[in-house]
Amino acid sequence: MSSQEEILSDGRFSRITRDPRFWEMPEKERKVKIDKRFRAMFHDKKFKLKYTVDKRGRPVNYTSTENLRKFYALSESDSDLSEGDSKEHTEKKKKKKKGKLKGQTDS
Repeated sequence: MSSQEEILSDGRFSRITRDPRFWEMPEKERKVKIDKRFRAMFHDKKFKLKYTVDKRGRPVNYTSTENLRKFYALSESDSDLSEGDSKEHTEKKKKKKKGKLKGQTDS
């Protein structure tokens, strides 16, 4: 750590601390925000690839969905809606199933 302090105290490199090009990107801004239309890519089988080796040939045990979660995030307004939508969607399915069962017994 002392070497970094020496570098920052050196006059030749002092502008690095003030230059926004060299600042770290905040955690909130690192991920690309996507809306609810694309939320299926997190759980759809079409987007899931199982990796056995990395680009250098070393064995790994992860899937592409982990990478998707690393680089993409649902926007806050859409993530709240998506949770509500999924609850409403399951309730509608239950109602349809109950309706079908009643309709079948009447026939």
